[in-house]
Amino acid sequence: MNLAERLRRALDAPAPEDLLAGDLIEGASVTDGIVPAAVLVAITRRAEPGVLLTVRREHLRTHAGQVAFPGGRIDPEDQHAAAAALREAEEEIGLPASAVTLWGSADPYRTVTGYEVTPVLGAVDPDLPLSPHEAEVADWFEAPLAFLLDPANQRAIEAEFRGRMRTYYQIDWEGRRIWGATAAMLVNLSRRLNAWS
Repeated sequence: MNLAERLRRALDAPAPEDLLAGDLIEGASVTDGIVPAAVLVAITRRAEPGVLLTVRREHLRTHAGQVAFPGGRIDPEDQHAAAAALREAEEEIGLPASAVTLWGSADPYRTVTGYEVTPVLGAVDPDLPLSPHEAEVADWFEAPLAFLLDPANQRAIEAEFRGRMRTYYQIDWEGRRIWGATAAMLVNLSRRLNAWS
């Protein structure tokens, strides 16, 4: 059984106790105004599967310039998190919903910017002709799933943010800095996979 298949099956397993719930600042509480959101963790059907990631434009109001999964807030017309993730992926990188085989949802993650993000996992064919949304996405790339899920590549970093100490995760791959909520969701997928294996 390959890594992608193991990960798909791990979604059905009980959640491990060491999952990251959110990147809240130590001593702070975010309880009001939580915005539901969803992202698509699109895994390519390759012998060595990859994950599609975007680079957000520098002018965006939140998470500007960061590497992220395609996704965004869940709108009232979205029937569920998967519908929002698919809609956003089509808007942001031109990935048609019909090209995604959904596997299911992973553990929600709460961001310091007030979003509760549900990662939705699915498989896509490799080398699809994707086109980034000019106003939102500066670039997109595919990073190896095995590299992203390897705990040896997931560094915990402590830094001051808004006057408080915060620990966040970072994964560096070929000059790309994957950090914050995106890295944390990958850490959670890794922990879920390792708990199930």
